[in-house]
Amino acid sequence: MPPAPKAKSLPRRLIGTYGWRIYALPVLLVLTVIVVFDLTGGRPTDEGVRAGATVPHGPDGSAMQSPVVTENPVEPINLDIPTAQLPKGGAYTEKGKGSWHVVPGKSKRVGSGGTLYQYAIEVEDGIDPSSYGGDQAFAETVEATLSDPRSWTFDGSVSFQRINDPEASDFNISLTTPATDHRPDVCGFTIKYEASCWRSDMGKVVINLARWVRGAKAFNADLGLYRQYAISHEVGHALGNGHVGCNKDGALAPVMMQQSFGVANDYVAELNRANPTEYEAVPRDGKVCRPNAWPNPQG
Repeated sequence: MPPAPKAKSLPRRLIGTYGWRIYALPVLLVLTVIVVFDLTGGRPTDEGVRAGATVPHGPDGSAMQSPVVTENPVEPINLDIPTAQLPKGGAYTEKGKGSWHVVPGKSKRVGSGGTLYQYAIEVEDGIDPSSYGGDQAFAETVEATLSDPRSWTFDGSVSFQRINDPEASDFNISLTTPATDHRPDVCGFTIKYEASCWRSDMGKVVINLARWVRGAKAFNADLGLYRQYAISHEVGHALGNGHVGCNKDGALAPVMMQQSFGVANDYVAELNRANPTEYEAVPRDGKVCRPNAWPNPQG
């Protein structure tokens, strides 16, 4: 009786059944792993990392042990809401007569020295005084703001003095209705939101009545702080200062930031696209500040 054939080993049986294909399987498996790793950039896929446990990577793609800096969100500012819109509030006169009258009053020189700037205070004719408390209330707020140690006199470079004669002043601070404010020969209306302005050829710091009565959304109903901001900001233009953006996320905004439109750089920068002179004034860098009315807030 011929000897019984020996049982084939498992490898021999597989080779006999699948031939060369058995050798190809490990190679295909290795290639698959390489392709998957390449497509994910060497990082865990979404399925491989639980929510809240994503792995941070540096600029070179290497894993970082801990964040260098994290977000500092500021509430209630939200870029999804139009912070430049005029808030709801009291009524105001839409259109005046386009002429101004002086609010009588004088002050002593305020500030320790430097260049003296004399100013007069005006209100447009035809405004209902009940909307803003009357001429004297407006004038007192202006004078108190410019006399405050937190204002522009803080370092002795400039000083202020209120006078009665608008023809002899260095500039006039003029409460003005929106219709007059929007005129091309006053502030214009390139950006379609209410704003004040400095008009050098007129020598006028133009304060928009709508903003004086309603304020701005970024100030969260703090109308007094907004009014101080409006005066400080526009007088800052009269002193030669241009617009700037938020310097540090979560910090007080520079007084020369366009805070009537908001305190988020991305939003203000988007609005400035409508104004060719302001294209580069504010960067789109995600920084959000807190509202501030003063050039010297620590004063």
